[in-house]
Amino acid sequence: MTVLVRSRRVVTPEGVRPLGVDVVDGRIAGLVPYDTPEGLDLGDVALLPGLVDTHVHINEPGRTHWEGFATATRAAAAGGVTTVVDMPLNSLPPTTTVPHLEIKKKAAYGQIAIDVGFWGGAIPGNLADLRPLWDAGVFGVKCFLSPSGVDEFPALDGDGLTLALRELARFDGLLIAHAEDPWTLTEPTGPSYSEFLQSRTQEAEVRAIETVIAVARETGARAHIVHVSAGDAIAVLREAQGHGVRITAETCPHYLTLSAEEVTGTAFKCCPPIREAANRDALWAGLADGTLMGIVSDHSPCPADMKGLDSPDFVTAWGGISSLQLGLPAIWTEARSRGHSLEDVVRWMARGPADFAGLPFKGRIEVGADADLVAFDPDAEFVVEAGELAHKNPVTAYQGRRLTGEVQRTWLRGSAPGHGRFLTRGAR
Repeated sequence: MTVLVRSRRVVTPEGVRPLGVDVVDGRIAGLVPYDTPEGLDLGDVALLPGLVDTHVHINEPGRTHWEGFATATRAAAAGGVTTVVDMPLNSLPPTTTVPHLEIKKKAAYGQIAIDVGFWGGAIPGNLADLRPLWDAGVFGVKCFLSPSGVDEFPALDGDGLTLALRELARFDGLLIAHAEDPWTLTEPTGPSYSEFLQSRTQEAEVRAIETVIAVARETGARAHIVHVSAGDAIAVLREAQGHGVRITAETCPHYLTLSAEEVTGTAFKCCPPIREAANRDALWAGLADGTLMGIVSDHSPCPADMKGLDSPDFVTAWGGISSLQLGLPAIWTEARSRGHSLEDVVRWMARGPADFAGLPFKGRIEVGADADLVAFDPDAEFVVEAGELAHKNPVTAYQGRRLTGEVQRTWLRGSAPGHGRFLTRGAR
């Protein structure tokens, strides 16, 4: 099958150029002059590589009423995301053994509209499962340093973290960590957002990140910090990276575009929390200088009743932001107001996460890469209506927000999404 898509604004690793993208059998076979009189002409609508989101909670099997593979991957495709890597919790069972991984893949089979990979999990008692999970193709293993929110995925203590990183260092595996220090976290003194925010301070995040850095330095293992919300953590990460510690980190659209000052209800609850507007500048600076490798969603949905929308209580509401479909326009809206380009957004949301996950054929428009493409109108505006989104439950912190940038069409290997593949680390 051959497809040619042309645009005056094709975002490539070499810059934004007028080009035609020639697709043969699902891969980019060539980049041809824009004025080639063939194919689909997008005109001034930009052509981006498909986004890569390495932090998505799909929750199937076991909690499919929260989110399932069919709904999550359709929402992803609608938002220009063509590859996701699924987190090992909140599904039942969690992906902490190879048999559990196979259960998850069986549940997903035939339902995925885009390409899907999997993280394994590191919990107390499964040290012997880490190498088999790695050999089975997971992209790494995730741990929590504080309670995860679900009983079947307990946190690692300090000794558990050290043992896990030592084991992973033996085969150059990757640990990704939810970093909040349990001894610094406190119980909220009341149900309001300000009380919730005070219970999960930047200090809790920084202390946990320092712990991971120290053990990564000692063991020589690779470690990654998920969903950094604390601007104070950027300098700590930057210093460690400068001294050769094998530590990377990510942040999320909600930390870059929302603020504590505008929280209006429990749809905004997540852990770590959305912080004050002044905090965001440090996160954007961390992206600009490469301290943060990119932006991923941490899409963590639940039914509306678990969010407590009718009687807001930030103590009891589930913590998670549903944004898989909205990450690109949310980030573009804020990024361009700060003087960033589409090239920057592609680096943070496509190529950066792809490189981090070891997917050199994803997240870029270049010869030989998978023809995962997105037609994106960077000037179109729309108002978010949760009920129109494709994910399972109509809850989002972006409800009613006016965003700039609209995904018009997505291609997976040159075709309409609908027939995704399972991805394993190191394999195409």
